[in-house]
Amino acid sequence: MTRDWSALPSVNSLWEATAEPARAFPVLSGEQQADVVIIGAGYTGLSAAHHIAKSGLAPVVLEANRPGWGASGRNGGVITAKFRLSFREIDAVHGRAMAKRMYEIAHESTDMVEELVSEFGITSANLTRTGQVKAAHNETTLKAAIDEASWMTREMGDAEVRVLDKHGVRDETGSDIFVGGVLNPGSGGIHPLNYLRGLADGVARRGVSIFQESPVIKLRRENGGIVAETPRGAVRAKQAIIATNSYSDLTGATAHMQRTLIPFRSAMVATEQLPRNLAGRLMPTGRTYTETKRMMRWFRMVDNRVIFGGRGAFGKQDSQASFDALRKAMVGIFPDLADVPLAYKWSGLVGMTLDSVPHIGRLDDRTLVSMGYNGAGVAMSSLMGRYLVAFVRGESPEVGLLDIGRMKAIPFYPLREPAVRMVAGWYQFLDAIGR
Repeated sequence: MTRDWSALPSVNSLWEATAEPARAFPVLSGEQQADVVIIGAGYTGLSAAHHIAKSGLAPVVLEANRPGWGASGRNGGVITAKFRLSFREIDAVHGRAMAKRMYEIAHESTDMVEELVSEFGITSANLTRTGQVKAAHNETTLKAAIDEASWMTREMGDAEVRVLDKHGVRDETGSDIFVGGVLNPGSGGIHPLNYLRGLADGVARRGVSIFQESPVIKLRRENGGIVAETPRGAVRAKQAIIATNSYSDLTGATAHMQRTLIPFRSAMVATEQLPRNLAGRLMPTGRTYTETKRMMRWFRMVDNRVIFGGRGAFGKQDSQASFDALRKAMVGIFPDLADVPLAYKWSGLVGMTLDSVPHIGRLDDRTLVSMGYNGAGVAMSSLMGRYLVAFVRGESPEVGLLDIGRMKAIPFYPLREPAVRMVAGWYQFLDAIGR
């Protein structure tokens, strides 16, 4: 049975409403030749295409929907030099050398975003590097955040991390509910869909072929190469890159990758534009913010609107219950928003892995993959394009814990959704009782 690709739901996001017009890419028809066929036109796929073309090879990019329809156009636009697994945890389990290498990779990723924005002149991305505040909701989590910051300064040489008291966080956020926090100046924010569309336009202008509404329905080996088949055409290449992340199950050609990920739905809401006096009181420094609860919420101010997001939504589509929960949490932090209407509500999938880090490398002699960004993918997926070209050229870059050899399949995969619900419910309970 042929899937109706036009029936894939649109995204009612702030980013979609405020993005630059999308460049129209053709649908693949007939056969194309390439050195590398890239499946997925998100940050990973487009960065890979850019770096591969820059190295003198010819890539072709195939996108099932349109560039930016998946996670690259739905995320919160937060740029952070981190993994879900902390550097202190990495040090404890894998040693100091590994922790330092992962620290280098994380910071390289944020620099890569800045490099790509500059190289392609994507001014509409509105990239900022003003920093991020982790705001603590009780003394226990504040102590843990301060201990982590002190360790980072002492062991990783991260002298820029700063501790804020209650008054400092109140000045930063405009909220009185936090007891203190930690400021990481290296983080930032971006308009994620404009960034994506700028990449797509820039890569296309440099001669890379991108095809939209061209899902890869079959990937097969032939005559020492690989063939990516779409409903109306095919690309014959020497190698293939799978860059589909949590949307790998859109087709059978990449669905096997889904067994390495736990898709976790992340929801976001955005208010109507606030009155100037209210907008001036909330998040006046223009940073991004997270809180220390297990079911983490994050927030930022964009164009005099509060964007508020978090994980914990379930199911395959948007959930009104999750949007209601976000609004309640937002008003709990910012009571002045109680009567401000929401203008946009949307959600998307985060690709979580068992070991809390992404993975990159070769599946076999013809197929490469990079995915599993665990909610910190804007920067990391941008960087992975640079590493993918090294693998394509037969090199073995030092990727630390990101080595695909460490990637594990999800055990009892059919039970993943009830397991996620159970763990999330437990975290919500611990947050509710202040643990």
